[in-house]
Amino acid sequence: MRSAKRIWTSALALLLAVSLSACGGGGNNTANQTESKADGAAGEKVKLRVYAQHFDDDTSKPFDYAVEELAKEMPNVEIELDPAVQDGNQKLKTYAATGNMPDVFYTDWKTLQTFAKSQNVVVLDDYEVTKQYQANLNPGVESKFIAPDGHIYAFPDTGIEFQLLYYNKQIFQEVGISVPIKTIDELADAAKKLKAKGYVPLSIFAKEKWISTALYNGLLTREDGAGLGVFEKDSPKETPQSAITAAQQMKVLQEAGLFDVNATNTNYDQASSLFYTGKAAMFVNGQWEIYSSQEKMGDNVDFMYWPAKDEATYENMKLQMAGSGSPQGYAVSPKSKDVDLAVKVAAFLAQKSAEYKYTKLGNPIVSPKIDKPVEAENVPAMMQRLASEVLPHAQGYAEALNHTEISNAIDDNVQNLLVNGFSADDFVKNLNRVLNK
Repeated sequence: MRSAKRIWTSALALLLAVSLSACGGGGNNTANQTESKADGAAGEKVKLRVYAQHFDDDTSKPFDYAVEELAKEMPNVEIELDPAVQDGNQKLKTYAATGNMPDVFYTDWKTLQTFAKSQNVVVLDDYEVTKQYQANLNPGVESKFIAPDGHIYAFPDTGIEFQLLYYNKQIFQEVGISVPIKTIDELADAAKKLKAKGYVPLSIFAKEKWISTALYNGLLTREDGAGLGVFEKDSPKETPQSAITAAQQMKVLQEAGLFDVNATNTNYDQASSLFYTGKAAMFVNGQWEIYSSQEKMGDNVDFMYWPAKDEATYENMKLQMAGSGSPQGYAVSPKSKDVDLAVKVAAFLAQKSAEYKYTKLGNPIVSPKIDKPVEAENVPAMMQRLASEVLPHAQGYAEALNHTEISNAIDDNVQNLLVNGFSADDFVKNLNRVLNK
């Protein structure tokens, strides 16, 4: 066990060697402890409401650790958790519309764009803690921090994340499906075999539109490494051919029965339960799913690269990752009772959340540099595979899509591809209408 831990620590150290050497000795890894211990260290208690992901071990434990560390650093700051809902940030948007914004909130780039326009997020550019946080970033993750418009809206804890296709090894063996699945035709054939045996071929929580778009993006990166970025590259007036091909492939898979008929009404808890309990053979989610799936399924779970139109394309593009470094993280409401303090708290929570993921979970995909050793004893085999096979050899990552209207149209129309009666031609026609504007 100790030997395995030393090997894993060495692998992470090698992976992040450039990051640490750029750190100049590491420095103070909590953004200079958010500028000053004086903030929140004496005087009257200040309560800050924080909207954050807190629905499973992977989200609750990093947050709880960050709050515990904050209590040591700023004992007079009290955190009131407002648990995030997996609803595509609709609850958070409702807060903004009703003037009930939390002091600090965790969200994604699409929501940050909307809030920037409606002035529901603090622009962090000129804060000293922002400059300190930026100086402490790992190389290559700047796109998680600096928005395409040049501004900074949130403190990221994670690095550049990506989506994976998980599968149940026992079910695949039982049904006689060989891995890896390299082509769309092979995946469609597997779906038919699995369905005939009474399994849900792939469970997906498509009640949240982003995950069906993530699956589509996985297929799109086989055709063009930019992924969803093709919808903005050279300002196309019509849907690019790579995007048309990916839509046609999704429809082929839907017609082959890959998705459950209730996919667009299925939430994360329902979809993951199908996978964990052996009712579904495959599952799609980000690399953060590694911890939960391996905890529930042990060595019976692994991931595959996204399939392509043919084997040659698969081999050429399999290490083009279906994820992008768009800005996200802990942001601050301009309506906070103490904006300056909330900014420092947001930076602290992001840094300490990343610290937990790196040290306690052995997760190297974090934005800020961490100068503490990895303590994790049992790093999941899939995470070890990522660290040794994927991250050092990744060809690149899909580009973020920054046009909100195009992004919303893709979300709506990709979700529709999962149901009967909506064709790839309908997808193209609807996207062309938006692009022509």
